[in-house]
Amino acid sequence: MTTAPPTTDTAVATRQSLARGPLGIALLDIERAHRGRGSWQDVHRRLATVHPLIDGDDASLFLGAPAMAYVLHMAAGDSGRYAGALHALDGVVAAHTRRRLAAAHARIDQGRLATFAEYDLFRGLTGLGALLLRQQPSGIVTRRVLEYMVRLTEPITDPAGTQRPGWWVSHSPASNPAATPGGHANAGIAHGITGPLALLALAKRRGITVDGHDAAIVRICRWLDGLRQSDHQGTRWPRWISETGPAPLVPDTPSWCYGTPGLARAQQLAGIALGDEDRKRMAERALLYCLANEQQLDLLANRSLCHGVGGLLRTVQRVAEDAENPNLFRSWLRRAPQRFLMAEAPQDPSFIEGAAGAALAFQSIEQGAESVTDWDACLLLI
Repeated sequence: MTTAPPTTDTAVATRQSLARGPLGIALLDIERAHRGRGSWQDVHRRLATVHPLIDGDDASLFLGAPAMAYVLHMAAGDSGRYAGALHALDGVVAAHTRRRLAAAHARIDQGRLATFAEYDLFRGLTGLGALLLRQQPSGIVTRRVLEYMVRLTEPITDPAGTQRPGWWVSHSPASNPAATPGGHANAGIAHGITGPLALLALAKRRGITVDGHDAAIVRICRWLDGLRQSDHQGTRWPRWISETGPAPLVPDTPSWCYGTPGLARAQQLAGIALGDEDRKRMAERALLYCLANEQQLDLLANRSLCHGVGGLLRTVQRVAEDAENPNLFRSWLRRAPQRFLMAEAPQDPSFIEGAAGAALAFQSIEQGAESVTDWDACLLLI
């Protein structure tokens, strides 16, 4: 395993980014190759550009060695393809995760506040947990990540003596540095506590649990219940809560990363994991209200996964698979291609905000075109 230069080298980092580089684009090549619509040579050529691999502190599900492991896992499927590389990467990911866990527990022991980089899906332990749940579901490191997630949900006391949720961060959301003076607790699936909720629920659904597992799921759900607002327009959750209260509930983009779709899917999974039919039903209804609000849907200006129609399509698909009344969601999906095609096409080829992710989402709703890979496992939808 060759170690890459520091990630200050933006060319190296971009090349190894699942979100922005060829690794993410390879997920589309892989899906097409599995379907017989593309060649494995295309996949090999794409992956050959991604080296040497980043395996230092910045490595994550979306960057470096773990990102490569995720992509190769999707390529391998049930075959022996890339077996040697995956075996080597398993060891790298396990060692990296242990280091990250040690640092996270030390931070909690010292009474310091968390950061997105410690725990979130894109840069933190939630993303590594999503990878491990796929590659080593019964492994000891997977269990250690789940134990950390349980601990993350336990209340902490900040330096001023105020009790906070365990995922309270001292910094502001990257999109708005001035939004949360004094820090905040984030509710989104990409950077907030809904990511750990989905991970814990998916693990329990697979029969993998640790001490305090159910209590942690319930703790997160009750916190979300405290933020939930319902009226004639449906059910919504603010993006975060800070010292000044919840973020304003202005008309918000129904995106996977921060909006109702991601929050609804995570709570549907939690309801399934706990056998809580009321929560499952509430989550499904929240998404149905969202889908019926054309004014809100019009805020989705592009086709991307993170902020656009693509992410909504894939989330609705996954919710439909587990829904009490799947036909209500499938009816909307039959009309969705028109909305997708009317949205702005991405200008770059990337996965999270570009054409590759949009294409994966769109082709998965084509009649008779079920996905071969669970490429959206990195979005915590499955």
